[in-house]
Amino acid sequence: MAYRLIVMGGGRIGSALAAGLVDAAWCAPEQMAIVEVSSDQRDSLSAQLPGVMVSASIESGYVDANTGVLLCVKPDHAEGAARSVGETGVTRLLSVVAGLSCARIEAVFPGPVAVIRSMPNTPVLVRKGVSAIAGGSFVTKNDLDWAETILSAVGTVVRVTERNIDAVTGLSGSMPAYLYLVVEALIDAGVHQGLTREVSRQLVVGTFEGSAALLEQTGELPEELRAQVTSPGGTTAAGLRMLEGRAVRAAFLEAVAAATERSRQLGR
Repeated sequence: MAYRLIVMGGGRIGSALAAGLVDAAWCAPEQMAIVEVSSDQRDSLSAQLPGVMVSASIESGYVDANTGVLLCVKPDHAEGAARSVGETGVTRLLSVVAGLSCARIEAVFPGPVAVIRSMPNTPVLVRKGVSAIAGGSFVTKNDLDWAETILSAVGTVVRVTERNIDAVTGLSGSMPAYLYLVVEALIDAGVHQGLTREVSRQLVVGTFEGSAALLEQTGELPEELRAQVTSPGGTTAAGLRMLEGRAVRAAFLEAVAAATERSRQLGR
């Protein structure tokens, strides 16, 4: 039986994307197959996604002219997985593998293939991800539209050129970890000032969530919202002065630059 979509890799991102597509009715469960080498993970996926075909390998019978592939394996296994996909005759592939260029995937296919490269972030697990997409040498607008329908089922999608994907990786791809570090530090700060850890956690996480919603819903610039809560000579001004004195802004600039460069290195 041929499938509309084959997900290569059933780990955290692959399973989240598969579940999001089924929940969004992008396709019926019977139109999707997941290829996963771990037998334990295959059992888990079968229980989580009834009706979805879960297999240890991709077979030529899974593919027809309308089949697309979502490549979600680890970077070390990506080119081998892409080669096995190419052997089945697939001509459209969306890769979410960090550091793997469209050209490297195209090179292992026996013929022309529309490769769309993407960098989603981990909030796809709760359908709040942000993903960027870029097309390879043989990609058309229809191919980009197809990729966007997949990723928009689990969040927001932006289109960039492939040369900007490394910057996307360094910024939004890694950004959840940066933000979790900030949240962790603020919780600790509350504890140091005498709050219980649970109270501090509720205050920080709730404020984090509310501030993000305010930023999105008002459409105001972050510097405008920051100014609204910063009274001259007040408590917030004192805290911000300390953060700027410790070069927190510069540290974030350097963190994104370092992550971007590491993404470039992985792609070489």
